[in-house]
Amino acid sequence: MPLSPRTQTPRRSGPLRGARPLRRRTAAALLASAVSVALLAASAPPTPLGLGDRLFPTLGNPGYDVAAYHLDFTYSGDNRAPLAAVTTIDAWTTADLDRINLDFAHGTVESVEVDGEPADFTGAGEDLVVTPEEPLSAGSLTRITVRHTSDPVGSDDSDGGWVRTADGLAMANQADAAHLVFPCNDHPSDKAMFTIRITAPNDYTAVANGLPAGRHRTARTTTWTYRTKHPMATELAQVSIGRSSVVRREGPGGLPVRDVVPSKDREALEPWLAKTPDQIAWMESKVGPYPFETYGVLMAQASTGFELETQTLSLFEKDIFTEPAYPKWYVESIMVHELSHQWFGDSVSPRTWSDLWLNEGHATWYETLYADETAHRPMETRMKAAYGASDTWRAAGGPPARPKAPARGQKISIFRPNVYDGASLVLYALRQEIGHRDFDRLERAWVARHRDSTASTADFVRLASEISGRDLRGFFQQWLYGAKTPPMPGHPDWKSTEPAKPATQGEQTKHTQQARQTKQAQRDRRAEPAEQGGQEKRDRPAEQEKRGTGAAEGTQSTRGKRGEEAPVMVGAAG
Repeated sequence: MPLSPRTQTPRRSGPLRGARPLRRRTAAALLASAVSVALLAASAPPTPLGLGDRLFPTLGNPGYDVAAYHLDFTYSGDNRAPLAAVTTIDAWTTADLDRINLDFAHGTVESVEVDGEPADFTGAGEDLVVTPEEPLSAGSLTRITVRHTSDPVGSDDSDGGWVRTADGLAMANQADAAHLVFPCNDHPSDKAMFTIRITAPNDYTAVANGLPAGRHRTARTTTWTYRTKHPMATELAQVSIGRSSVVRREGPGGLPVRDVVPSKDREALEPWLAKTPDQIAWMESKVGPYPFETYGVLMAQASTGFELETQTLSLFEKDIFTEPAYPKWYVESIMVHELSHQWFGDSVSPRTWSDLWLNEGHATWYETLYADETAHRPMETRMKAAYGASDTWRAAGGPPARPKAPARGQKISIFRPNVYDGASLVLYALRQEIGHRDFDRLERAWVARHRDSTASTADFVRLASEISGRDLRGFFQQWLYGAKTPPMPGHPDWKSTEPAKPATQGEQTKHTQQARQTKQAQRDRRAEPAEQGGQEKRDRPAEQEKRGTGAAEGTQSTRGKRGEEAPVMVGAAG
């Protein structure tokens, strides 16, 4: 962990200019007792904590709830040089704390203040452990200010964070990489408001989540400020810095739509940009009003191999719009996949990472439905292919709501086909079971009831049972947690292929070595005609890819999330 060690008392300095302490001083009589207890606790060595998420047990931290982040980045114009940064966190304590653990793992910490007073800090695992001068009592609002660098060059064991583009930077923080960029409580269950300020040379444009809240230009630099109007998970933060144009238009109901594209490609990309308002209207017709203050796409000049649903500003690799091998209907369906995440995953966030299927299954569902309705790509054909592969996916990645833990050194390998088409298959079975009318009511009620919040698989099961008037716990137990795929309601003839025999340890090692050797060569493989199902393969390694869906091998394909060598995959998005 490249944190500067700070076990000694830091140099004292005054509070930040303009910042007022948010916590009252403890009365002297009570303080003496509290400090004595805190000193005993502080004698133990700092250790990394976590919220105990089944898939990412060390992500997030107990004892506080973040209300707001203020991120301040200064970009030099060199996308290999660390950015100077100040992260300010306003948080409510939920327990008495003598230390505060923040997730942070890829930068140098210069100083930390708690309520304007210098604080000790050190690194422990992927945590920044802060010891304030005085213990914090439960129920208080506290401000933590960290001055640090934010390094855009990844280490060998990092996965995500800053993405270096041809002309600057963007962010890709899913699933657990926001703390490679800024100190935070890096778990989707702790959503907060964000203010993001970026200072860059005058020939760059900076855009972030939310709406513009100010711009200040000097002789050499411009400072751009953006602010969200809705809470956001850390994994959904986005900052784009580049020689970009911001293209503005109006969406349904006067919604501000702004897209960020390389300035030199603005005219060529305009036909794609113009599709977004109608796609928003289509999604609203299915699930209700768009949940945020703005939307748009960020077309990055980078070989990412993935798309990402960063809140209000979805990240796309520019080449997907310019590569002729990708059919028009396919690209449009990927756009809808990322758009649908604004409802499913962004507005309604997963309470734990095991609830990921609610994000990706729904986004894959609406991607498939859009292709069915606008491009005559039948949903039933895709679902039948997915059913055929489902047992194989479950054996490889676990059931949709109980995915296997990420592979060592490949944390994003949780994004496997079982949580994309495998999870969409669960939704298809549910619609078959309860009928179209109740299913549509469920979808609208889900995003309305849990807007700007988090929700779990148990919440979805309860709501589905409530709306259908049936106890669906047994149905979901089989479909979400079973090792084998249950029979499909209405399609007793559908069969799932028996999973292949697991490889021996020696075969796995050999496969891993071969995969590493061919990874670079595979990056540039492009689409080729599918053997069946009418879709084209985009058989890029999932280590490169943010989306991880798939159908029967040799049939259909798409882009996927990073994590493991990709099977042939069915078209879904991030």
